[in-house]
Amino acid sequence: MYLNYTTEQNRFREQVRLFLRANLPEDIRDRSLNGEERVAEDIRRWQRILHAQGWGAASWPKEFGGTGWSPIERYLFDLECALAGAPPQLPFGLKMVAPVLMRFGNPRQQQYFLPRILSGEHWWCQGYSEPGAGSDLASLKTRAVRDGDYYVVTGQKAWNTLGQNADWIFCLVRTDPSAKPQRGISFLLIDMRAPGITVKPTTLLDGTQEVNEIWFDNVRVPVANRVGEENQGWTYAKYLLGHERANIASVGTSRRQLRQLQRIAATQLRHGVPLLREPRFRARLAQLDIELTAFEITTLRVIAADENKAAPGPEASILKIKATEILQQISELMLDAIGIQALPFSAAVPPSSVPRSEWQHLSRITAQYLNFRKLSIYGGSNEIQKNIIAHLILDL
Repeated sequence: MYLNYTTEQNRFREQVRLFLRANLPEDIRDRSLNGEERVAEDIRRWQRILHAQGWGAASWPKEFGGTGWSPIERYLFDLECALAGAPPQLPFGLKMVAPVLMRFGNPRQQQYFLPRILSGEHWWCQGYSEPGAGSDLASLKTRAVRDGDYYVVTGQKAWNTLGQNADWIFCLVRTDPSAKPQRGISFLLIDMRAPGITVKPTTLLDGTQEVNEIWFDNVRVPVANRVGEENQGWTYAKYLLGHERANIASVGTSRRQLRQLQRIAATQLRHGVPLLREPRFRARLAQLDIELTAFEITTLRVIAADENKAAPGPEASILKIKATEILQQISELMLDAIGIQALPFSAAVPPSSVPRSEWQHLSRITAQYLNFRKLSIYGGSNEIQKNIIAHLILDL
């Protein structure tokens, strides 16, 4: 279902589509549409292509090298990229640390880091969560002790996404252990090549190693790499988290996944009849389509209402919850659609009775279902988001 946009917005949308047809590499598109594990070089290569077009940072203002597009244009750009099978741009640099640097960073930090994020030269990752400090992030224990012009950082970060590819990590560290939890935290930018950093992969349910533990053993970080004031990092962290949750809400990804589900249902047979014609399955599919359309309308309403806000408000929590629920429901219905073929297995060893291409396709559906269990946990669990909504909107 397509919503009504203005003539100018539809013209912009067509411009994006033409660019994607001409410039999105076929091998990158196919890997993305087939649900294969993300390839780091695909993400870097796509960022370089967008940067050459001047579209490397749709959400940035022009003064920092962005497009200066309106919120609706940014939304339509992300939507069309997802529908076309473009890999997601790496959010940790573009949509998380960059807004913090633009708002709170000093000119030297802005001039050095922002162009390198834009060009794809620097891959960033996030150093927030720790064992025992996930949803209760303010209880983090990674310490940074001042030693002249350096901080000496010691501790551990957990559930770090794609840190094995990263050049830099933005970290919350405790610089004043005697202060109240939120008041003794600072925000540091740390070179991942610094001595004393160890990255240990964590194997997820789907067998991938997308997340990591990162250990800091007396890592020396220049004080010049601190963003803003010492012990004021919680302010910057909250600002970043609002952007993170808002960016999780990807209508395009959900719409692409729903189209894949519809194709599967059209080919899977039950009692000789396509599953798409089975009344109960068709009703569940229709309900998902309705919920996704309502979510899209809500997203557009939030975009229109928040156009002049400095940072996303509690509405970001609403979008985060619904986005993750819809994607999980789609992945669950995909499993139902392929039935017994969804049983866990290895794509590398298909039985002789099943063609390898079909076996790999089915294994990716199962892997995606398992991987999507994380969606309602990362970026602040959905339960925590409900507490935020209760407090900030319902005043409970």
